[in-house]
Amino acid sequence: MRRLIGLALLAAPGLAMAGPPFITDDPEPTDLHKWEIYNFAAGTREGGQTSSDLGVDLNYGGAKDLQLTLSLPFAQDPGSPRALGDIEVAAKYKLLHQGKGNFGLDVALFPRLFLPTGRGSTRARLLLPVWAQRDWGKWSLFGGGGYVINPGPGQRNYWQQGAVLTRTMAPGWQLGLEYYGAGPASVGDRPIHGVNLGTVVHIKGPVSLLGSVGKGLNREQTVFYTSLKLDL
Repeated sequence: MRRLIGLALLAAPGLAMAGPPFITDDPEPTDLHKWEIYNFAAGTREGGQTSSDLGVDLNYGGAKDLQLTLSLPFAQDPGSPRALGDIEVAAKYKLLHQGKGNFGLDVALFPRLFLPTGRGSTRARLLLPVWAQRDWGKWSLFGGGGYVINPGPGQRNYWQQGAVLTRTMAPGWQLGLEYYGAGPASVGDRPIHGVNLGTVVHIKGPVSLLGSVGKGLNREQTVFYTSLKLDL
């Protein structure tokens, strides 16, 4: 997958951005007939250069337990003008709810298709993940992973995975610690492993502020993400 990740891709090669402000997703779909709109900025710094994305991520509760997603990132590589990056279309379906007979877990499928726009990738890519979550009190643990079909000359299919532990620190304020990883996305590339610290702060009414900063564990790389979220 391309090296810039916004809400579609978070600037670490091979990692698809999923559950803002984290790379790892949770199994919770958008509420029925409601919108979640993320106006975001994200990027990475590696090898003395910084790349960034600006854009919008739209989630809609299309049916019970079903979320429809459209992501439009505008990417900028070092020395290049900003342009529309790969478009993401996706659908999250929640299969299981926490409770008796469901192993105490929420579980969802979230297939995601990345469509090339002539910048970066030249072929469509597909992520096929499963996400699960367990809540207890102020704590939540969610994670999972999936297989990325990544066609094209010099490209490789690979697995990606992650886990996030969050805690509600006060009403409207949540902190989380994430591990994320993925196999090599191209011939000659290396796997990636990293950690991420993220927060969600409810400001007022439908407005929330999200942010995260992460560090690669096996490469000199820093990633960041911030967004203004509207719940409508």
